[in-house]
Amino acid sequence: MNVKISGGIIRKRQKVVIYGPEGVGKSTLAAHFPQPLFIDTEGSTGNLNVNRFEDKPTSWTMLINYIEYVKQNPQICETLVIDTMDWAERLCVEDVLNTHGKKGIEDFGYGNGYVYVAEAVGRFLNLLQELIDKDICHVVLNCHSQLKKFEQPDEAGAYDRYELKLGKKTSSQTAPLVKEWADMILFCNYETYSVAADKDGKKFKAQGGQRVMYTTHHPCWDAKNRADLPPKLPLDYSQIAHVIEHTVTTAAETVAPPPNIKTQADPKPVEQTAPTPAPTNNVSMDITDLSDFEEIGGEPDIPPDIPQALQDLMRANNVSEKDIRFAVSNKGYFPEQMPVAKYPPDFINGVLIGAWDQVYAIIKENTKIPF
Repeated sequence: MNVKISGGIIRKRQKVVIYGPEGVGKSTLAAHFPQPLFIDTEGSTGNLNVNRFEDKPTSWTMLINYIEYVKQNPQICETLVIDTMDWAERLCVEDVLNTHGKKGIEDFGYGNGYVYVAEAVGRFLNLLQELIDKDICHVVLNCHSQLKKFEQPDEAGAYDRYELKLGKKTSSQTAPLVKEWADMILFCNYETYSVAADKDGKKFKAQGGQRVMYTTHHPCWDAKNRADLPPKLPLDYSQIAHVIEHTVTTAAETVAPPPNIKTQADPKPVEQTAPTPAPTNNVSMDITDLSDFEEIGGEPDIPPDIPQALQDLMRANNVSEKDIRFAVSNKGYFPEQMPVAKYPPDFINGVLIGAWDQVYAIIKENTKIPF
């Protein structure tokens, strides 16, 4: 049994959640992190001078593929920013509906739809955790906030509090997963206070408006940090830069193993090669650098009447309409001459998009793998 015990502080990449009302400056704050790369699920970072994936993800599969690409190409960024997580959750819900042939999340009954979404988001967070564990980059999840009525079980009355805008019901399981996953949760808001507007103190007006970020839990919002930050800071990256940028892993102090535990000498180091990324969320895509497409022969032939989400997957993997028609006809679904745009919407969403990994495997390997 080879046992190693270490002590001391181990510094690592940071998992940060930034949330707040629209327009408060979440994306601007994330843009100041080291060498950020944005996955812009909203298409709202056009005014920021940042690197981003040119095509915003139009499906959950496409979003997963972008993260896999970062894992395979660790040199492209120091910080990966998902902007925003609540819009990414929409893609997740749509994927769950397409996979199970449902029209709404409530159609599952007994809350099962929310369980499927939570499981998918859990796998998504595990994939992001791999970026941290492999020391590839920091991960920032931007999210909008929402006001919800909150009642403490041991207190009378209720009050409003800010929460992550994830899940439409208070029983949503998505927000707790994201909060538990994060090392730091920053609640950004406009600091306002009321002052008396008359001499009797019966009328008040709001003043202030300075943008601030809260770093610790409060009855009115969720926040946390593990770096002993002040509870309230100006909304400025310089206030947290020392936490984000001081992440070089240091050799921890080695502690002698307890008695009665036999240890073995460490084997001689061997040259290691980069591991092949494991499939995540049941998706095993071979993501090819887009620069390779030009060397092979340019953009694939994709008619404009094909749904955009499918177009994006085809373009990212250099798949033409002819390739899809051939694969579909081999499975006996539709004639090879039938245009993809004429396929039923349920087939496009549930099979071609929802099971894209299997479709792509057939196209790439010319093997018959069931959908």
